Amino acid sequence: MVTLQKNEKEFSPQTMYRDYALTSRLFHWESQHRISATSATGRRYQNHVAEGSHVLLFTRERKKNELGHREAFVFHGKVRYVDHRGERPMGITWRLDEDMPADLFRRAAIAG
Repeated sequence: MVTLQKNEKEFSPQTMYRDYALTSRLFHWESQHRISATSATGRRYQNHVAEGSHVLLFTRERKKNELGHREAFVFHGKVRYVDHRGERPMGITWRLDEDMPADLFRRAAIAG
């Protein structure tokens, strides 16, 4: 579950992750700041298909809309690990099984 637009009022410095769409089928996501590629969680992300688990992507633009109400998440379906860069956090590229709708892609790409 990813909130794309983060601000210092609603997120701590440790959770200001850079999450954004690269293309309509590729999504960049940062893990929690303590996760390394060799940690149990990091290995689980990398090997999820072989281990028989699924990763699902949900996004929303911001926590609250202009009226102050919580914004709903949009379900994008299953994603698969492509690669990662760095550690603590890991910058993971996920491949979506389905194209992200054009309007959602535009908003998700702006976040990057």
